[in-house]
Amino acid sequence: MCAITASQRGQRVVLLEHNSEAGRKILISGGGRCNFTNTGTRAENFLSANPHFAKSALARFTPLDFIALVEKHKIAYHDKKLGQLFCDQSASQIVAMLLGEFKGQLILNCKIAAIRRTTEFIVESSQGEFSAPCLIVATGGLSIPKMGATGLAYELARQFGLKIVETRPGLVPLTFHEQDRKKFQDLAGVSTEAIASIGGRAFPEKLLFTHRGLSGPAVLQISSYWQRSNTVRFNLIPGVLLEQELLDRKQHGDQVETKTAITKYLSQRFVDAWFTDPIVSRPLIQASQKELRSIATGLQDWWVDPAGTEGYEKAEVTVGGISTDELSSKTMQSKKMPGLFFIGEAVDVTGHLGGYNFQWAWASGHAAGTFL
Repeated sequence: MCAITASQRGQRVVLLEHNSEAGRKILISGGGRCNFTNTGTRAENFLSANPHFAKSALARFTPLDFIALVEKHKIAYHDKKLGQLFCDQSASQIVAMLLGEFKGQLILNCKIAAIRRTTEFIVESSQGEFSAPCLIVATGGLSIPKMGATGLAYELARQFGLKIVETRPGLVPLTFHEQDRKKFQDLAGVSTEAIASIGGRAFPEKLLFTHRGLSGPAVLQISSYWQRSNTVRFNLIPGVLLEQELLDRKQHGDQVETKTAITKYLSQRFVDAWFTDPIVSRPLIQASQKELRSIATGLQDWWVDPAGTEGYEKAEVTVGGISTDELSSKTMQSKKMPGLFFIGEAVDVTGHLGGYNFQWAWASGHAAGTFL
């Protein structure tokens, strides 16, 4: 996006790509259909040490601007849910669109050996030496290394004296400690609606039990906020006053088994695997209020102390990155090193799940490209 914007303004642009094809992360995103933006994008949808930093770029290149580009290229798309826009056909259409808009030179299989600054920036690479007054670093974070992710952006930032906010995997499955893994392993593959929360952050989405821990949109969302000292709270039956409903049924003489009553809200497989205490096999009318409260609390206030995450290999994004204190929010240029820019995931701006990270890529790239 930065190269497109600058090249269309008449600048001479060379885009160096170390992969054998452009846009590999775009191609795999959204199950191959690319969740290319979110119509509800706001600064509140992003994590950053400076929650205001993203506002300028996001305001100057909005989801409507990217949608206009998509429509210009006659790419059919749909709103899957919650403002998440996907291609009807293939993510390759987005890559083709971007390449079609770019008016400069793209060089593939270009491995960076070294970068130095004299009167200009000089890039030594496997495809030769390049020099330019401006260098824009759009190499992303550490997530999904099989797609070519490296720490190059952070190495360059350190080389030129820029601070980095500590990085960690984001939008990533969480793993259980061994005790919990054994306890919940029979639930692997089970999915249910849930609310995942840490502190004041809460995400009502699907939760998925895996062989190693927890995944699904609710877990991926909350994982970006999780750190080693955090416990994650889950409500597995959101929107229901479960204790009161069970108590009402008991008081009306309901003879159904207590765990069978729970299948109104959760699948039979979930209930069979979750409940091992024989108390839940007794008729609801025989359960005490204390037992019903314990059952409801266990399901609606379930606290999990994760062992960790599945790491950068499974993470969709990298939380942290180049400190926003080092960059102009208007241009994305380094305050210390004129002509040096960092954009996209390399910067300490990380979006929620649902197209926000792509919108940050487009917006930050456009901000830098407009300034060049």
